[in-house]
Amino acid sequence: QVQLVESGGGLVQAGGSLRLSCAASGSTFSSYHMVWFRQAPGKERVFVAAHIWGRGSIYYAYYADSVKGRFTISRDNGRNTLYLQMNSLKPEDTAVYSCAARTDSPSDYSRSDMYRYWGQGTQVTVSS
Repeated sequence: QVQLVESGGGLVQAGGSLRLSCAASGSTFSSYHMVWFRQAPGKERVFVAAHIWGRGSIYYAYYADSVKGRFTISRDNGRNTLYLQMNSLKPEDTAVYSCAARTDSPSDYSRSDMYRYWGQGTQVTVSS
């Protein structure tokens, strides 16, 4: 069983920055495939960024086009924590952000149904 707890959300003005954290339980965090999704009010949950442990035992980062160049996903295996650094925030980034994990390699990292373990989410609100 993997438990995930997000933190770091809040209210920020457009153009500002936030860093989200996702603390994970388990002794094999370094091999977890991790991802961030977000869900705006009245909309479906959508993929934001993925940090996939892959071939050659290295990590691969993937981003939705809407956040590419502004958001950076990373992890600290010593702290069992996944991060999402969000810069140049826009009002359309307003959503509940959730991290998710999978212990074996996903066939499609951008699909939410690929992930078994989810955090409770953290609210990010960007004012114009």
